[in-house]
Amino acid sequence: MTTRQKLMMEEMGRLSADEFRVADKTPLVIVADEIRSLNNIGSLFRTADAFRLERIYLCGAVGEPPHPEIHKTALGAEFSVDWRKSDSTLAVVRELKEQGYVTLALEQARGSVSLERLVVDKGRKYAIVAGNEIRGVAQEVVDECDCCVEIPQFGTKHSLNVSVSTGMAVWEVVKQLSIL
Repeated sequence: MTTRQKLMMEEMGRLSADEFRVADKTPLVIVADEIRSLNNIGSLFRTADAFRLERIYLCGAVGEPPHPEIHKTALGAEFSVDWRKSDSTLAVVRELKEQGYVTLALEQARGSVSLERLVVDKGRKYAIVAGNEIRGVAQEVVDECDCCVEIPQFGTKHSLNVSVSTGMAVWEVVKQLSIL
């Protein structure tokens, strides 16, 4: 019988926050468009840390570190992951496009690409735009993005939690980039 012993923290070879800050990053950012839940923001920080993303943009009326509710779910990732605050998601998306990022709105829309059919180019940089828990990504931001990505769902609800859906999309992009 095989015993599966859980790994101790020291065995996992994780980077320190200082090492993380100077390490090579996945060419991917998260843009949080009016995400109101501080727990969701904290979860986005943990996802960005787990996959060594370049940064998170916190846009609009959104909480920001330092905050105890963010820290509760980020578990310190808010100290390692680079982040920026902006009043305008639209301005951030336009700036990222000027810098050569492919912008992906995580949204159910006409003409959206199903996540399992998304194909990314290893030579490009990407931005995943995740929207408000109730309204999703603002229409003006959807209009500006290069493409919409949708996660297929088969139940009665029309959407997933924003931090869950963002994590799924981040994983798919990171998996295809496979640079780390």
